[in-house]
Amino acid sequence: MSVPTDPESPQPSNEPLSKASSELNNLLQIISGTSSQLENIWEGKEGSEKYLAMLRSSIERAEKVAAELVEQAGGTDKRMAMHPDLAGFVKPKNAPAASSTKQSILLVDDEAMALTLVKRILTDAGFDVATAQSGFECLDLIRQRPHSFNLVLLDLTMPFMGGEETFHRLKELRPDLPVVLCTGFIQQEKLNRLMSAGLAGFLRKPIAPDEIVSHVKATLASMKYSRGNFEPGVPAVM
Repeated sequence: MSVPTDPESPQPSNEPLSKASSELNNLLQIISGTSSQLENIWEGKEGSEKYLAMLRSSIERAEKVAAELVEQAGGTDKRMAMHPDLAGFVKPKNAPAASSTKQSILLVDDEAMALTLVKRILTDAGFDVATAQSGFECLDLIRQRPHSFNLVLLDLTMPFMGGEETFHRLKELRPDLPVVLCTGFIQQEKLNRLMSAGLAGFLRKPIAPDEIVSHVKATLASMKYSRGNFEPGVPAVM
């Protein structure tokens, strides 16, 4: 005999699963980034390709498992997204660089290894890169050097002050500063809300090094060509 379900009784929370999904994707970001650096070091060495291929295959399998966990936990199925008001200004890949001036990126993540890897990726791509390991440190840097940064790459899950609160405080200090969220897990509803509040873009970990670079470049180029058309806080149509 089945027991009737009380419609008002609390439903099981997906929070443990969402936390596990986020942590798994964070670890995969570190592993895949480290693998990419190892390939650069060991490329062409005798016998290295066999083991690098095994590592790449294992990472791909793990990413599929992580994607299934994200789906079960109710997270967004998007791998990356750009604010609709910016997306129309994305230039073709073969277009010349938007500016010869070196641009500055602020990375915000409480995971030291992730910071090290992404900083290396963006530095190799020609950016000046500063880092912060908390929302508080990020805001302090912006207060001290309010016009020193062209873009903030922000993690969502951080202790004490999470990415969502950090984002809103950043917008109070620098409304024109583009912020791209880079996280292992986020609910679609929360992503929509942040996009409506002026989030410039989103990347779901793990993300390949070339995709990080191309998304950052596209966002910066779009901001340049959309000045006056993109107003943070104007609701986005998703």
